[in-house]
Amino acid sequence: MQLFGEYLRKLREKENLPLRKVAAYLDIDTSILSKIERGERSINSNLISKVADCFQLDKEKLLTEYLGEEVAKKIYLENNINEIFEVAEKKIKYLKIKSSTQGEIKF
Repeated sequence: MQLFGEYLRKLREKENLPLRKVAAYLDIDTSILSKIERGERSINSNLISKVADCFQLDKEKLLTEYLGEEVAKKIYLENNINEIFEVAEKKIKYLKIKSSTQGEIKF
């Protein structure tokens, strides 16, 4: 188990790519990439696709890892994590139903 930034650093090092090259590919400053790798800054969700392209990774899997980590960061200090997930799951189901019925015309 590792955080997204740690994973990104290992990918970069495995490919022997310097920070500046990966940062240039992602179109971000080298210092920002360094902070992301050290866990001092979160990656922007818009960069996930670029990271996937850079390292030939599955975009959906990478996005899932990123979103899972973002959720974990928001609730890891809470005492009632199981209840939070239960409520979140119910709300997700509600949002899916609501968004699918909004397109229907009711008379």
